[in-house]
Amino acid sequence: MLAEDGIQSLSFYSNMKLFILITLFGLSLTQHNPHFKRGRTTIVHLFEWRWSDIAAECERFLAPKGFGGVQISPPNEHIVLDQPWRPWWQRYQPISYDLCSRSGSEEEFKDMIIRCNNVGVNIYVDAVINHMCGSGGGEGNHSSCGSWFSASKKDFPSVPYSAWDFSVNKCRTSSGDIENYGDIFQVRDCRLVSLLDLDLEKDYVRGKVAEYMNKLIDLGVAGFRVDACKHMWPGDLENVYGRLQNLNTTWFPRDSKPFIFQEVIDLGGEAISYTEYVHLGRVTEFKYGAKLGKVFRKWDEEKLFYTRTWGEGWSFMSDGNAVVFVDNHDNQRGHGAGGSSIITFWDSRLYKMAVGYMLAHPYGVTRVMSSYSWNRNFVNGKDQNDWMGPPSNTNGSTKSVSVNPDQTCGDGWVCEHRWRQITNMVIFRNVVNGQPQTNWWDNQSNQVAFGRGDRGFIVFNNDDWTLNVTLNTGMSGGTYCDVISGQKEGNNCTGKQILVSDDGHAHFKISNLDEDPFVAIHAESKI
Repeated sequence: MLAEDGIQSLSFYSNMKLFILITLFGLSLTQHNPHFKRGRTTIVHLFEWRWSDIAAECERFLAPKGFGGVQISPPNEHIVLDQPWRPWWQRYQPISYDLCSRSGSEEEFKDMIIRCNNVGVNIYVDAVINHMCGSGGGEGNHSSCGSWFSASKKDFPSVPYSAWDFSVNKCRTSSGDIENYGDIFQVRDCRLVSLLDLDLEKDYVRGKVAEYMNKLIDLGVAGFRVDACKHMWPGDLENVYGRLQNLNTTWFPRDSKPFIFQEVIDLGGEAISYTEYVHLGRVTEFKYGAKLGKVFRKWDEEKLFYTRTWGEGWSFMSDGNAVVFVDNHDNQRGHGAGGSSIITFWDSRLYKMAVGYMLAHPYGVTRVMSSYSWNRNFVNGKDQNDWMGPPSNTNGSTKSVSVNPDQTCGDGWVCEHRWRQITNMVIFRNVVNGQPQTNWWDNQSNQVAFGRGDRGFIVFNNDDWTLNVTLNTGMSGGTYCDVISGQKEGNNCTGKQILVSDDGHAHFKISNLDEDPFVAIHAESKI
């Protein structure tokens, strides 16, 4: 009888473990879902934009053009710095989880979420939960909400956090900072560039972080870009994510889990791998932009035709785990990962091609950058002004984003997402969504073409000579408007027209001297 009871108990506990594993696995899969609405497919990072400007942009541009969501800058209270003057990275030095930042007040934040959600554009919060401000942040109320704090005493009463809530006794380096990225304990238990490291192993800290994130979920955000995940133990993150509520049913289906995409810089060769985080949500694939930059720059003898196996064939993470991008707010300044191979808006011709390639290719959830410009000053290869914050008034407040008559932006805002070529490729990606890559062609150099089922076709010429070739597009016969040189407006085309014969073939001629040496057509650009 005892033996039988033991077998039954063992069976019960085995089944319970299996149930828990299946449940956790199911939850993690749902955290990979960005919850895009209306067939949309792409996130735009409106870096350092004010909440009121984002709300207006959702209504006037992002929704009509088919953008799926916005990654916003951290909305929490942050330190305010004078030396250097109001740098962009002060947003990544929290003082509290109150929702008043350089981008606006809590009321403006709430209004943005409502207005964007109401037109089908999701909001994804950049969540800074690994640390608070720098150890040299001083003492006082020099913060975006005016809250008092003391960095030296590790006292942040607006949360509240005290010295007990930081990882002081875990770090084994003399400086207290990370000194060796080959040591996983240093990377996760010591300070990242002197930022005060929260001890996420402690239940109280986990609770305060989850409380902050749940408040944002209640307000209507769709998910989070979680900053500096490599510097947090996966088990601690799993605990925090497990405390998160389902999304607000005003805008999302019942039982929807927040979308999680985690910043893990992994170019290979370090002790910490992205593989430790993919079960928790998607991960930023930093190899994507670094490799694509080398391909389009033709560095290290890379050629565009090598990208026939682009994606997992290049040892990237699996498609279902990846968030991909050509550049981000860090590496466009030489920070983070990728170095000088990263293509940015400063190289606009190459940039439009690289972003176009990303948006045409089926791999990953795509994110496009929307930047501001600054006065670069290179000394020995390093930009001395890489710290500079967004366009601002004399008192340090961020300027509103101005829109020019031609729909580009002014006043220092670059707005790459409004460039015709990039906007139209966002639409292209929506039109071809779900279709496989087909009809690949290359010249064994830097001219390539591929289709997306029978819904779209794109051709690139990154060689130093003219492309002149007839290709099978896989599309139905008719005349199509090239959405790179122009766009369809009513029954007219403002750019090149491409004639596809009844058997799906079309002739393409692209000069290497063209302003934009690529052509894209899709089912909805047929005229």
